[in-house]
Amino acid sequence: MLDPSSETLDLDILVLPETNLILVASVIEPLRAANRISGQDLYRWQIFSPDGAAIETRSRIPVPVDGPFRPEQETAPLFLLSSYQWQESATPALRRQLSRTARHRSMMAGIESGSWLLAQASLLDGHSVTIHWEDREDFAAAYPQVNVLTERYVIDGKRMTSGGSLPTLDLMLEIIRRRQGYSLALEVSRLFIYEHERTGGLLQVPALGNMRVADQRVSQAVRLMEETVEAPVTLARLARRIGISARHLQDLFQETMAVAPHQHYLALRLNAARRKVIETKLEFADIAAATGFNSSSAFSRSYRAHYHESPTETRRRLRVAGKG
Repeated sequence: MLDPSSETLDLDILVLPETNLILVASVIEPLRAANRISGQDLYRWQIFSPDGAAIETRSRIPVPVDGPFRPEQETAPLFLLSSYQWQESATPALRRQLSRTARHRSMMAGIESGSWLLAQASLLDGHSVTIHWEDREDFAAAYPQVNVLTERYVIDGKRMTSGGSLPTLDLMLEIIRRRQGYSLALEVSRLFIYEHERTGGLLQVPALGNMRVADQRVSQAVRLMEETVEAPVTLARLARRIGISARHLQDLFQETMAVAPHQHYLALRLNAARRKVIETKLEFADIAAATGFNSSSAFSRSYRAHYHESPTETRRRLRVAGKG
């Protein structure tokens, strides 16, 4: 499920009682946003509960479900969500269901306390995982056959685990990045204004992947990139304005963003260009000029490489969808 693809990915989501509402949203909302931004059904999901009843979340806002969890030989990735009182849901019947369905699933994901249930079903044996920080010591003691890491999320073979609501958002952005590329993942993160705490009154850069604390110099570079989308400047000039070497800036980007500066710069410009393609009737040559491309052909090539369709195809597809 993590290979590059523009095909629709179907997901099954099993939500246990007393799950935090924000945990449910952290899984679903990035996927919904990716669909809306792309104008395509990149992701579809079904939500299940153990008994088919709506899930009563800790905030007392119920989550409707598509039915009871009665798996057969489904191959879709399964996300298991749980927050509080997971022990009450860990029945022998549920453990058997998880063990049987794991034989067919392309991926099993333990989201927050969902990892406890996967571990009880022996589905995390020999894997590297993470868990909510409050549970880490107890989990490691209970399952010595599982390698417990201090990461926000972990992807290991056919197992994914996350340590809480915001780490789950990180995980979903990473899934989008791997499947549809950095540009779309960045656009989804910016849609949520998913940024770090303010420093000196200035917003930090959006988070992707495991990035948590953005370096102030990276933040400055990103702001300069955003201010110069129409006329991009060289890496050397960016670094000089920040007061460091180009090599040092490149290293900082790799450390905090896990991406090269030019890739982030290009993603910002393509995000801006895509909005103009979708929201305006501007000629592509004008969009290219407004987002720092030398020509409409160079813009179209880069656009297709990142979004798997041309600007013309985007407009045509959305026009047809609007008529429908």
